Amino acid sequence: MMADYHYREGKGADAAAPLFVLLHGTGGDENQFFDLGGQLLPGARIITPRGDVSEHGALRYFKRTGEGVYDMEDLALRTRQMVEFVTARRDEGKPTRVIGLGYSNGANILASVQFVAPELFDATVLMHPLIPFAPPEVDFGGRKVLITAGQRDPMASVAMTQGLGDYFKTHGAKAEVFWHAGGHELRQEELRTAQGFLAG
Repeated sequence: MMADYHYREGKGADAAAPLFVLLHGTGGDENQFFDLGGQLLPGARIITPRGDVSEHGALRYFKRTGEGVYDMEDLALRTRQMVEFVTARRDEGKPTRVIGLGYSNGANILASVQFVAPELFDATVLMHPLIPFAPPEVDFGGRKVLITAGQRDPMASVAMTQGLGDYFKTHGAKAEVFWHAGGHELRQEELRTAQGFLAG
């Protein structure tokens, strides 16, 4: 299977610099969070892969058949592809940490990668994720997860988001959920929270 995404890269301070993989939302591309990566984690090696699935011209990381209805077969295929891609980038250096951040569709593929390869990421920031299926029984011991969400998000309910946070905690992760009062949009306060989380 090909694990080749088109991606932008920002060189880290050295071979031991953290590897920071940032994943865009539907309709974004490799530029959406590239600058943000350097702001949130200065000195890290930044990798921003472009989603290789087009939904009416909007780039995504996996197919869906409707809002919140995932093509589970395609998700499994694309998840394995992303695991291979991140593993290959990690193995190019000796990063002290491997960190992931994803927004919306990017958060969903990132969470799916964690379900399949829980050891790959040391810490993740899942911004406005939607996981409409039961995750597997895996061990996230020693891993950190921050979920950020809007209390009025029309795509991801409070109950589903809180359930995902509880899932990570129950399975050994040091997990927290940060809420803002809005919807599916990213807000400055959640970016500040992410920065503090990654610095800790």
